[in-house]
Amino acid sequence: MVKPGLTVLQVIPELDAGGAERTTLEIAEALTRTGNRALVVSEGGRMEAELESLHGELFRLPVKSKSIFTIKKNQKAIEKIIREYGVDIVHARSRAPAWSAYWAARATGTAFVTTYHGAYGGKSAIKKWYNSVMARGDIVIANSHYIADHVKAVHGVPDERIVTIQRGVDLHAFDAHKIDPAERAAMRAQYTTPEKRLAILPGRLTDWKGQGVLIEALGRLPSDLLESCHFALIGDAQGRDGYVEDLKTAIDTYNLDELVSLSGHCSNMPVLYSACDLVLAPSKRPEAFGRVAVEAQAMGKPVIASDHGGQRETVKHKETGWLVPPDDPDGLAQAISEWLHMPVDDCVHMSIAATDWARNTFSTELLQRKTLEVYSQVLKERQETLH
Repeated sequence: MVKPGLTVLQVIPELDAGGAERTTLEIAEALTRTGNRALVVSEGGRMEAELESLHGELFRLPVKSKSIFTIKKNQKAIEKIIREYGVDIVHARSRAPAWSAYWAARATGTAFVTTYHGAYGGKSAIKKWYNSVMARGDIVIANSHYIADHVKAVHGVPDERIVTIQRGVDLHAFDAHKIDPAERAAMRAQYTTPEKRLAILPGRLTDWKGQGVLIEALGRLPSDLLESCHFALIGDAQGRDGYVEDLKTAIDTYNLDELVSLSGHCSNMPVLYSACDLVLAPSKRPEAFGRVAVEAQAMGKPVIASDHGGQRETVKHKETGWLVPPDDPDGLAQAISEWLHMPVDDCVHMSIAATDWARNTFSTELLQRKTLEVYSQVLKERQETLH
């Protein structure tokens, strides 16, 4: 465990929503709780207030930009922060700001850690070079075994420089027993009527998250099978207005207007998980980890997820949910049909299995402890090198 007095600077483009953003706050909480200092460089967002409540400190810089001029300007600003605040470790979580952070860390002789949050695409030499910054950490944290294998294969990073730390779930927040029944009923009423089952697909509205695949899958199922259920797509469009219009057109084409809703962002996911009956995660591209699937299972909800990427590590097929071929409406339809036909006793057993699996395998506390151990390791190795 790190000794009190450590100052860590995390660098991430925004603090709006997402797994990397949530993990940034979780590490900030772990640092401040153990007497250390948590600094964050970001353009900010809706999570700013939460960071402040955790006693983290935000430095606002335009780190979303991929302009080389802005990246170099950010480097100088980060160097200044490192020197003024006595930063011990710089921890980068995204590519464009990682270059600024990497160059600043090297210029100041500061330890540099990265978390590789996704299997970045790109086959050209320049794209591979751009992605490579995430593999240049003194230690590279992979958020799943899938990502660890990707880092080794693509960047040739040796085993001794990679640590796999799967994302955790805040088991205090995602605890079905702590949800007020009235609050759960009120949440459910926002999406459907009491007699209907509620299935949700949480995730920003973008093609690769699979909302379109779900609509196609529902279009393949008999209407009388679906009439007892409502499917809510939970998430922001974030400017993807064309994609939203495509989804609306597909919903209309398959006559699903009464069965499927575009429901926007939800700020209280524990209550929404508690209020629903099924969670869908049909991503067309591999999820690096897939936090939604784990959060849902921690709340006792079965999950239908795509059978690739990190979700292979988080969902146990036909025990805690279903794994289906990615971008396969027929396979997804089959799993939904199995869920709708499942006897009540089997649903209860799957719910118990999902809860036990998630709560015994994934936790925020474990992620925090292992990350702080990485910080201790990288500082120890640097001290040994200096001596």
